[in-house]
Amino acid sequence: MERADSRPEAGARGDRPRGDRPRGARAAALDLTADVVTLTRALVDLPSESGQERQIADAVEAALRELPHLAVDRVGNSVVARTALGRPERALLAGHLDTVPAAGNLPSRLADGRVHGLGACDMKGGVAVGLRLAATVPEPVRDLTYVFYECEEVEGERNGLARIAAARPGLLEETALAILMEPSGAGVEAGCQGILTADIVVEGARAHTARAWQGVNAAHKAARVLQRLDGYTPERVVVDGLEYREGLSAVAVRAGVAGNVVPDECVVTVNFRFAPSRSAEEAEAYVRGLFPEWEVRVTEVVPGAPPRLDRVGGLVAALGAEPRAKFGWTDVARFAALGVPALNYGPGDPSLAHTAGEYVPVEHLERCEERLRRWLLRARPAS
Repeated sequence: MERADSRPEAGARGDRPRGDRPRGARAAALDLTADVVTLTRALVDLPSESGQERQIADAVEAALRELPHLAVDRVGNSVVARTALGRPERALLAGHLDTVPAAGNLPSRLADGRVHGLGACDMKGGVAVGLRLAATVPEPVRDLTYVFYECEEVEGERNGLARIAAARPGLLEETALAILMEPSGAGVEAGCQGILTADIVVEGARAHTARAWQGVNAAHKAARVLQRLDGYTPERVVVDGLEYREGLSAVAVRAGVAGNVVPDECVVTVNFRFAPSRSAEEAEAYVRGLFPEWEVRVTEVVPGAPPRLDRVGGLVAALGAEPRAKFGWTDVARFAALGVPALNYGPGDPSLAHTAGEYVPVEHLERCEERLRRWLLRARPAS
């Protein structure tokens, strides 16, 4: 994970952040008139590991500034482009520019109807769709905000959407609904689960291992915590007709200070993925209730996002997709916190994200572009 970026925010005029690119160097050119497959490959071939998005952000910004129907702003290494057509409704399309570290999967390649390469699925294919629409739909029936942002794959305080909301909230305001171009198999995944991480602390008494009977081994006592987790039955919660499957898992066990010391403390870290019907407070109370005998230290809790099919039903129908529950957390939750209903819709199989064999099907790219274009050009805005 990269060290947090200490650079100041870009100014209110959309000024570019200072960087280490050599003076006179030019951003790589992106041709937004190219087909979506070619554009996806061009984006994949621009390395953009989290915290190192300057080159791809420069390229995206330069390409969007060539389009007279868009007003373009820059916040850090995130780029926001907006139409101002006076339409009665504004929608937002968002995609993150960063990827996880490479795994021998650069440069891109096209084979068997798939674009292979780092970030092809998560989520440069989705970004390519968004850029194509930004370039080729100058007069949509609803005003649009396009957000191409940094640092989605790392800790939340670095997240580009969060930085925009804090530094330039006006860029995200007046949005009726948002589409996050996360890979969803070119289908609609509505809402998302919340996340809670906590440490279950089991105490013992330290002793020399040669006289182990004089102590109490906390690691041994922690077996009760693990047994409880092993016997736990996850709940299935239906929200807006969609079933969210919860999960509670041990993800780390830590004990011991030396090889000849009986551990006096064992910490079992658990990860709870909860349905969006639970608030953060309800999720915390639920986990504490499962382990009343031990100290529970909650280290992170992030609420999910309800599907809000009552607000996005027209869009779902226009996309011609049967909505599914989203298993996992995505930035739709950030929009939900702003009061903006949002859904996940993008090309690629989410199970391939972050894998060495990552790819996005050409058919997904073309389908997402065609269906979103059709929705943007519909004669009557749909909410």
